[in-house]
Amino acid sequence: MATLLLVRHGRSTANDKGVLAGRAPGILLDDLGARQAASTAERLASLPLAAVVSSPLERCRQTAEAIVGAHAGSPALHTDDRFTECGYGDWTGQELKRLAKEKLWKVVQDHPSAVTFPGGESIREMQARSVAAARDWDQRITEQQGSDALWVAVSHGDVIKAILADALGTHLDNFQRIVVEPATVSAISYTPLRPFVTRYNEHGDLAGLAPKRKKRRRKAASSDAAVGGGSGS
Repeated sequence: MATLLLVRHGRSTANDKGVLAGRAPGILLDDLGARQAASTAERLASLPLAAVVSSPLERCRQTAEAIVGAHAGSPALHTDDRFTECGYGDWTGQELKRLAKEKLWKVVQDHPSAVTFPGGESIREMQARSVAAARDWDQRITEQQGSDALWVAVSHGDVIKAILADALGTHLDNFQRIVVEPATVSAISYTPLRPFVTRYNEHGDLAGLAPKRKKRRRKAASSDAAVGGGSGS
């Protein structure tokens, strides 16, 4: 199967102010976020990207456009509503320090699988639709471009955490243990039996993700884990 590179958008104006942006329109990258997006785009520029798929929200599209613009191959840019931010409902636009005083805050921290945001979406629903999007696009790109293909999904912190939790085989209630910082890259390789999380919250060099050229016909991706840890990529 292809390899999914999950990219969180760069820092937004709402992130800087400590506000839960949610799906509110007009939330853009701040100056630091724009620089972060450009840096991540530069790190991805040498990789043969088959496609870039983005949440429709502006801060993700800005990050996705930076990635496409920095890439000589100009990979196709798509949007998919299933990668959009969690529907925080009545919490949207409120300061995090105020929300932390709500009774629901502790449930969000300790038992997120039980949470439905007032007037919004449940965290379970958010995970289900974003994981479905990741697997659908991965299957499509594998069929079109082959199992060596790399593709990018640009999304939001909680969405990426939920996708990673699924790939790690951990309960959604553990997803708050996962940290996904602005403009970082995480990588998932799906196989017929299980996903492998090969990169996580990366700020550094990504050259090692480039597919290796082989003279012999490439074997199908194995679902087996290397006993003892293996020799690395």
